[in-house]
Amino acid sequence: MESTLKEMRGGESVLDLDPKTTVGGGVGDVYGEDCATEDQLVTPWTYSVASGYSLLRDPRHNKGLAFTELERDSHYLRGLLPPTVFTQELQEKKLMASIRKYQVPLQKYMAMMELQERNERLFYKLLIDNVEELLPVVYTPTVGEACQKYGSIFRRPQGLYISLKEKGKIIDVLKNWPERSIQVIVVTDGERILGLGDLGCQGMGIPVGKLSLYTALGGIRPSACLPVTIDVGTNNEELLKNDFYIGLRQRRATGQEYADLLQEFMSAVKQNYGEKVVIQFEDFANHNAFTLLAKYGTSHLVFNDDIQGTASVVLAGVVAALKLIGGTLADHRFLFLGAGEAGTGIAELIALEMSKQTKAPLEETRKRIWLVDSKGLIVSSRKESLQHFKQPWAHDHEPVKDLLGAVKAIKPTVLIGSSGVGRTFTKEIIETIASFNEKPIILALSNPTSQSECTAEEAYTWSQGRAIFASGSPFDPVEYNGKVFVPGQANNAYIFPGFGLGLVISGAIRVHDDMLLAASEALAKQVSQENYDKGLIYPPFSNIRKISANIAANVAAKAYELGVATRLPRPANLVKYAESCMYSPVYRCYR
Repeated sequence: MESTLKEMRGGESVLDLDPKTTVGGGVGDVYGEDCATEDQLVTPWTYSVASGYSLLRDPRHNKGLAFTELERDSHYLRGLLPPTVFTQELQEKKLMASIRKYQVPLQKYMAMMELQERNERLFYKLLIDNVEELLPVVYTPTVGEACQKYGSIFRRPQGLYISLKEKGKIIDVLKNWPERSIQVIVVTDGERILGLGDLGCQGMGIPVGKLSLYTALGGIRPSACLPVTIDVGTNNEELLKNDFYIGLRQRRATGQEYADLLQEFMSAVKQNYGEKVVIQFEDFANHNAFTLLAKYGTSHLVFNDDIQGTASVVLAGVVAALKLIGGTLADHRFLFLGAGEAGTGIAELIALEMSKQTKAPLEETRKRIWLVDSKGLIVSSRKESLQHFKQPWAHDHEPVKDLLGAVKAIKPTVLIGSSGVGRTFTKEIIETIASFNEKPIILALSNPTSQSECTAEEAYTWSQGRAIFASGSPFDPVEYNGKVFVPGQANNAYIFPGFGLGLVISGAIRVHDDMLLAASEALAKQVSQENYDKGLIYPPFSNIRKISANIAANVAAKAYELGVATRLPRPANLVKYAESCMYSPVYRCYR
């Protein structure tokens, strides 16, 4: 991946640290929020000490009926609450019972967002304790529908909206955000939201959802997270005609106008928050995603979850799957449907790991990997017409027009879908790959569920129960011939929260491919024999905080090894240090 980006930036590496760009900066825990233990008293600061009615309206400090008798006296809450006192556990039980009554996933999503707006700690307590149940609610697949209907369900702004109207004053817009200590920014321009296309300004649901997971799964404190939407218009005619659309009503800006706005944003972020703020690019269209990653990879701490996060989580799944089917990466042939950000990113990281294991040149290991796009198999005769990020995958082969033909010609052992087009792994395709593989690996990664290349039931049934299957969105267990198969989920949420935590705790100033490999290695190691016995190639999400801490430790260790970590001295035990830095949603006692 880095080799491709280096070509785009004229040979410059992320490890070539320019003193002009490596300015000081970063953020500190101003209020001692991270340093205090749960039994220590803290002061509920806003701009002054929050009390009375304002305290009940402050989501960070509000505890609802869990305020103690003493707190009700000292913070002028008498009469503003009913007389009973609840525990946080009782509040959690009550809310989960309420959420479970909703039949429509979008209603559950809205209930969770309303909770986040009124009681932050209770929101994260629910999400952490019920992660497997609520993850599909606050993120994919439900967040896709939420983005599509964002204008209709919009109630209270979350995050910063930076549009072309703010050109020339983005630094002032950043200063309007009430928090000064920002560690992670997730930014989108809404052009390619999941597999749903251009949703413009309504893509804000993605940064909001991602950052909720940074806190719940990775332990980054909520006040250090900033969701941003860059609004340059939309080419979605339905949205432009929709009375409830909340963004700019114009066609999408492109070219120099777009580049200038992004340049101003990136410069303003570094000026305002320093060198060590993580900037995660999310759901940018292919033509911008690679360009932005190449352009800013050597001057900012940037990470693209669609390219790098997806690649890392899929590599971890493939490495884990090898324990079920045997062999090394180099013994297998890979075929991708989809040659965009996700497909090429995954392919590059697999080739990189293969090269690392075999000591073979990257150019050689790439030849084990084939990609199919909308025009068929990517072959050398098409090279001149290909986009730059597809060109490394143009191998010598006669043209093949469709996926089925490619499966028959290449005879892959691993089939990976990242096309964003649903139901493209047909019965004939899966039966064909199963005909020459005892245990074919089939990964249908596209989100949301409606865009998945096949369902879990289809994969298991058409392969006669022999497939090792994982998908991007969750599927229920499948019974086939009396055996229950539990499908895995190749969800980026396994990687990016722990990866971001690793960057933060090490004070890293750049992201390197070796750090992505370190994250994959840590995730693959978390798969237990019990998981393998069920056919799973990913660990359960119920252990996600432990998983994230191990990923963070591996990433941080690699950052120190590469010389891009600035937090010194290095902690002796990085796993314990990562765990100690994690945000806790347990209520605090107020003075």
